[in-house]
Formats: sequence, structure tokens, C-alpha cells
Amino acid sequence: MSPNPRPEHTPDGHFVLIKGRKWRATDPMLPDEVAARLRSHLMAARRAVRSALADGDETAERAARDRVQHAKVALGERGTPWWEQSEAQRRRRWEDGLTALDAARP
Repeated sequence: MSPNPRPEHTPDGHFVLIKGRKWRATDPMLPDEVAARLRSHLMAARRAVRSALADGDETAERAARDRVQHAKVALGERGTPWWEQSEAQRRRRWEDGLTALDAARP
């Protein structure tokens, strides 16, 4: 078994099942490099949330949570469902997300 097995998807591919819970799947149209960059931003933002909470820094926490939100939307996991968007809207979503996240990188 691989260390990070792919999660089970619902038959329509819109959701993944993790420990019996449904979560919106990442947009499958994302190029691998873009998805990797967005996941990197997401994990950095999550680490920043944890650090801000430990420091009691509400301003840093809000900024980090905003970065988490931008990454999740760009991945297609929040916001308008990717399966309801045109290809152009999906591309714009992740390009805008990367631009915002790159600009917000600490």
C-alpha cells in the first residue's frame, strides 16, 4: 500500500470520502503543477494558523485563515462547485487564487 493512498470518490467524482465523511474533491482539471503549488500554499497557511493561535495573534490568525480560504477556493474545494463552472471560469479561479496567494506569501 502506498503511503498516501488516493481517497475514495463518490460515483460522480464531486466528493471524496475520508473516514466516512464527504468532502468536496479538488477540481480534476487543475494541472498537476498548479495543484501542487496550491496545496503548498494551503499547508503553509494552515501552519501559519497554528502558529498564530499558539502566539495569540488574532491579526496573524485572520490573515492565515484568509490564505486557507483562498487556497481552498482556488483548488475548487470551496466556493462555487467546479462542476458548475465553465472551463474558462475554472481556469480564472485557480489563476486568480495563485496570484492572490503568491502576493500574500509572508
